Amino acid sequence: MSQPFALVGTARPKPERAEELKQLLLSFVEPTRQEAGCLEYHFHEDRNDPGAFVFYEAWRSQADLDAHLALPHMQAFWEQRMDYLESDLDIRFLTMHSPYAARKERGTRAR
Repeated sequence: MSQPFALVGTARPKPERAEELKQLLLSFVEPTRQEAGCLEYHFHEDRNDPGAFVFYEAWRSQADLDAHLALPHMQAFWEQRMDYLESDLDIRFLTMHSPYAARKERGTRAR
C-alpha cells in the first residue's frame, strides 16, 4: 500500500456568509467519507477563532484525492469559493509519518 496522502486546510469566511459556508461544508462530510480512498474526513471550527473552519483529510493516495476534487460538487465549490471567503483557502499538504495500521472492523477494541 502506498503512503496515505493527507492535508489540513483553513477557510476564513466572510462574516455574512459564515453560516452558509458552514452548512455547505458540513454537507460534504458524509458523502466524502463514503468515497473510495477516503481514510479520514473531518470538519472543525477553531475554538479560539470562531468562524475559522478547519478541515482534515486523509486519502489512500493522491489519485483518490484527485478523484474527489474532480467531482462536480467539488468543482462547483472550487469555482465559487471566493464568494464565501475573505481570503483563499490555506491548504497544507502533509507527509504522514505515522501511517494507518491495518485495523479491525470499526467498533471493536484491540486487546
